[in-house]
Amino acid sequence: MALRSFFVGGNWKMNGNRASLEQLISTLNTASLDDQTEVVCGAPSIYLDFVRSSLDLRIGVAAQNCYKVAKGAFTGEISPAMIKDCGADWVILGHSERRHVFGEGDELIGQKVAHALASGLAVIACIGEKLEEREAGTTEEVVYAQTQVIAENVTDWGKVVLAYEPVWAIGTGKTASPEQAQEVHEKLRAWLRANVSDDVADSVRIIYGGSVTAANCRELASQGDVDGFLVGGASLKPEFVDIINAARA
Repeated sequence: MALRSFFVGGNWKMNGNRASLEQLISTLNTASLDDQTEVVCGAPSIYLDFVRSSLDLRIGVAAQNCYKVAKGAFTGEISPAMIKDCGADWVILGHSERRHVFGEGDELIGQKVAHALASGLAVIACIGEKLEEREAGTTEEVVYAQTQVIAENVTDWGKVVLAYEPVWAIGTGKTASPEQAQEVHEKLRAWLRANVSDDVADSVRIIYGGSVTAANCRELASQGDVDGFLVGGASLKPEFVDIINAARA
């Protein structure tokens, strides 16, 4: 862990309005946050400018998605160039809701990763298996294949955080046990060691997402290969501060 600073991302998804986000931002701006933990909030794209101008600069801002090219006739899409123009430095790519609700495949996600990195954004790249895949015993096969496509498109691993999010645990109230999370994270790190390099395996932060709350975050954070969290619903609540501080001694 000495090589890897703790990382907590908040994925606000399609939630909030100006008034509620103002309140959340005020809570974060005045909170005592662990200065050893990197914090990034994923805002709805329509509020990126507002959030970046209001949120304390110690907290990063991410878009929740982007397209694979800089501009063009792609109605409803946003580009990394636009995200940067709003002052944000991060983008979440490959989230299970993009994969399974909107039908994004590995190839498209890989192309998005490549373009986002080439445009100067840092990337939270998401992977994870569905319940039927876990029950069929194919978790490793699924997450290795997803990671492979991401890895093929990464030019600078220093700008990538890998988020393992078991789809069956997202928004369901079910959480992978600390042992289940650690097992997959450990195997992912071994995959990076075998397929990318020792340096990348040692330095890339692998974070966990899937119903992380103030009640379970400390036990999850204590696992050796869990380097932080990607938090959904709880990132819209005051308890997000407790999750950010999960690794604080």
